[in-house]
Order: sequence, then structure tokens, then C-alpha cells
Amino acid sequence: MKASKLEQVIELIDEANSADPRVEVHGGRAWPKEQIYGIRMMEWVQRLDPLANDALLIAARAQHIRRWEIPRSDYPEGKAGYYQWRTFLYTWHGEQAGALMEQIGYEPQAIEAMQAAMQKKNLRTNSNTQCLEDAAALVFLENHSTEFAERDDMNEEKLIKIIQMTWGKMSEAGQQAALELVLPDGVAALVGKALAS
Repeated sequence: MKASKLEQVIELIDEANSADPRVEVHGGRAWPKEQIYGIRMMEWVQRLDPLANDALLIAARAQHIRRWEIPRSDYPEGKAGYYQWRTFLYTWHGEQAGALMEQIGYEPQAIEAMQAAMQKKNLRTNSNTQCLEDAAALVFLENHSTEFAERDDMNEEKLIKIIQMTWGKMSEAGQQAALELVLPDGVAALVGKALAS
């Protein structure tokens, strides 16, 4: 039985991300970092929106496609350099995923819908964009918040501000899902402080 277009694109995205030289251990297995990130993103999208369309599912799986090829160090230090890097990545990831979708035979409208979500367009009014944003926040809280909090350039005040900004971008459904996460004590305490202030 021939794989669906969605299955074919997911396979191509995973194949691209399997080349990530950076490794993350998950479930007792070493994964290429962006490959496991894409899997987690898609799982969260499916939990938040069981009827998610192909454009949203592909945007989730390809959220960080081949990200290691565009390192943060290629851009200036500081907040302006960070936003310049992130803005470039929104478009670049969308182009990478769009090329794979085109290769498999997706219509331009589906590619545009995927890219709009990935580029964070119309956060509050585009349900795909909002769901993708919620998923990214949940993946961060569940899997990366502890290592982020332990970075040398972080302190409690900065972390609380980041959590508050992240929370403000989430939908009520995303926030509710975040409240149900079982977080490490230190991170849970920071979330509590962020929401209380």
C-alpha cells in the first residue's frame, strides 16, 4: 500500500533531520537532536488538535528542519542578532519544508498554509499558527526548560520573564496543557512564580 503524501513528507523531513550531528538521549536511545524535536512537536500538535490538517502537521515536524546548518554563532551577539537569526530561520525552515511538499505533489495552497504557521503569521487568528506556538512552548517546558535554566547567562528574573512572555503567546488550551505537565521541582517553582506575578 502506497504511503500517503503526508507520510512521504514526514519521512523526508526525518531523513533530513537524521543528519543532525548533535545528539539527544530520549527513551534510552540517542536521537539526532532536531529529529526528536520534530517528533515531539508533531505529537503535541496531535494532542492539542486531533483533527490537525497536513499543513500544520508538516509545520510541526519541520519546525527545526536542518537547523544546525544555520548556527546562532553566524549572527551578532545580543537580542537584535538573536531576532535576526530567528526571523531568517522562520522563512528558511518554511522553504526547506515547502520544497519537500512540492516534491511529493502538494498544492501551493497547502505549502503556503504550512509556511504561514511556521512564520508565526496571525498568531491569535490563525489556528494553525496558534497550535504550533502552543506545541513549541509545551515541548520547551517539558524537555528543555531545565537545561535552559542552568545556562550561565540565565538568572531567576530572566527566566520568569521568559516564562511570562511564553505564557502570553499561548492559547487557553495550551496553558491548560502546560499546567498539567509534571515538571522538575525547580522549573515548576519558576512557572509558579511567573504566573503569580
